[in-house]
Parts: sequence; structure tokens; C-alpha cells
Amino acid sequence: MSVQARVVVEDRGIDVSFDVADGETVALLGPNGAGKSTTLAVLGGLLRPDAGQVVLDGQELTGPGRWVAPHARRTALLAQDPLLFPHLSALENVAFGPRSTGTGRRTARAAARHWLAEVDAAELAGRRPARLSGGQAQRVAIARALAAEPRLLLLDEPMAALDVAVAPALRTLLRRVLTGRTTVIVTHHVLDALLLADRVVVIEGGRVAEQGPTAEVLSRPRSAFAARFAGLDLVAGTATPDGVRRPDGLLLHGTLGDPAPRPGADAVAVFRPSAVAAHKEPPGGSPRNALPVTVTELEPLGDLVRVRAGELSADVTVASVAELGLAPGVAVTFVVKATEVDVYAR
Repeated sequence: MSVQARVVVEDRGIDVSFDVADGETVALLGPNGAGKSTTLAVLGGLLRPDAGQVVLDGQELTGPGRWVAPHARRTALLAQDPLLFPHLSALENVAFGPRSTGTGRRTARAAARHWLAEVDAAELAGRRPARLSGGQAQRVAIARALAAEPRLLLLDEPMAALDVAVAPALRTLLRRVLTGRTTVIVTHHVLDALLLADRVVVIEGGRVAEQGPTAEVLSRPRSAFAARFAGLDLVAGTATPDGVRRPDGLLLHGTLGDPAPRPGADAVAVFRPSAVAAHKEPPGGSPRNALPVTVTELEPLGDLVRVRAGELSADVTVASVAELGLAPGVAVTFVVKATEVDVYAR
């Protein structure tokens, strides 16, 4: 089931367009307030957009003069809260979807048992939601969504409310059951994107900042959010024959990608925080890029400390933090070798 979507919600400043191929999982990424959940609500029929169109497998669900009600779309939305019916057992919760479409009680229960088994929750069939853990309840919610046989599955941060010890198992489960299903997932976790999504769509300020295959976007980001999401540093500017020049005139030398960006065109320089060193003064020597910054935050990373300076970060040792007296407000120079910097067209 393929999807073509354009979502325009004027009072929220959202104008987003993207497609989902049949059987593909697409992750919507972006900062809070970017428009991800709003887009999901429009796809599911929970919100009427001001303009745009949603087409599912050739059927127009939303468009000029056209509006298909949520229950008639055959879409399923799974949110952070499982939202199970508290008065029904897990089995009856899962059977609710087939029953709501007219399936007989016996057949619906058989389908519910099948899907509970698919999500490794068969032994939970007789329990009510109050007797389920967070992870168990979310497994039942996934089974309920799948039992409805949706043409489009919508997932809105399904693991955000789960304990960190539970999330890996549920992520593995989703990777298995989503295979071959047309799915759109909103997530703030890089592992969800890497393990579950075929493609990602990055939304910033209500617009699509970039989109493409997951591995390509997260290894060669062209937007500030995608770089932060992937744990990379990104500097935007214009391409030069050997790097990127920022708007303030600072030049970063780096390795040009293939194809190389045209000189004068918009380009980005991308590098790993682990390749960045912090110095009180810019060092000399081999070709290096020196970026004067002011520390904004320190984040422990095991044996290292991530030193954030606005949009840029450097991973340094605890000893270096102490030696340099690093703290919010301290001015330092981030230094990265030109060989560690990759330059791409934006």
C-alpha cells in the first residue's frame, strides 16, 4: 500500500510532502514542535488539514472536497500510551479490531490469539491492562493494531514511555512485524531509525529539510537536526574548491564528496565529535580547522565528556575538562583535522 501525502496546517506553520512505497517503513524525524505528530494525525484522519492531499493505494483519503473518516481508512495508530480498554482482557482488546469490522466473535478471537502469539504475548491473553507491565501492555497494543489488518500503520514514539531495559526487546519485535508493512513512525531515538526505517524524512520548522535512505541521511546529513540526531557535527556554508566557507568567512578544509559540490553552492562540512579536540589557543602544525566557540553544556559519556558549544560538540577526556577548566560560558577553540571532515552538497 503506497502513500502520497502533502499536509498543510496553516496555524501550525506546517507544509510537508513525502511518499511511502508499498511495504516501506518511513521515519519522521525532527525537533519537538516540528510537525511530526501533526502529520501523523492527518494521515490517520484525526486532524483535518487546511490543504493538501493524502492518497493511500490510489484512494484519496484527504483532498479538496474529500474526507474519509478515521474508522473507514483502515489505518492504525499506535502511540506512547497503549490506550488499552481497561475493562477488557488482552485477548478481547486485540479482538476488538476485527470485531469492529463485522468479524464474528470466534473468528476475531482466533485472530487475536494469533497476533498475541506473534508478539510473544500469548500467555497474557486472560489478563486485564491493570495487570500488565508497560512493555507487556505495548506488546498487546501492537497486536491489537496488527489484528485490525491496517493498510497503513502509524507509530507515534511507541517506545518513548518504556523503561530502557524493555525497549530493546520491543524494538526487535517491531523490526520483525513491520517487515513488508507500509508504516510511518515518529521517533526521537536514533536506533529506531537505524533498525526500523528504510527511509527517513527530516522535518524542521514545518518543512521537509531532507529525506532519503536511512543510512545515507544519517551518515551524510545535510540538515542540522539530522547531524545532531546521528551524533555528528555539521557546519553549513558555501562550497569552495577544498572545503566549506561559513557565512562569517571562516573556512573549513575537508574532503569533498562524490560528486563534489560546485564552488559557491550550498554545502555542509560533517565530522565526528570524537575527531574534535578542545584547546585554549589554536594550535599550529598540520592542516587543521580551528573553530572559536563558547561552551554551553557538558554531558558525561562514560570515560569521556561531550562538550557542547551551540550546534557543535567535542568528545574529550575528563582530564582535559579539568585541565582546560571547561564549563558553560568558557571560550575555547575546537580543532579538527581536515582529513576528518567530509564535505557534501546541501
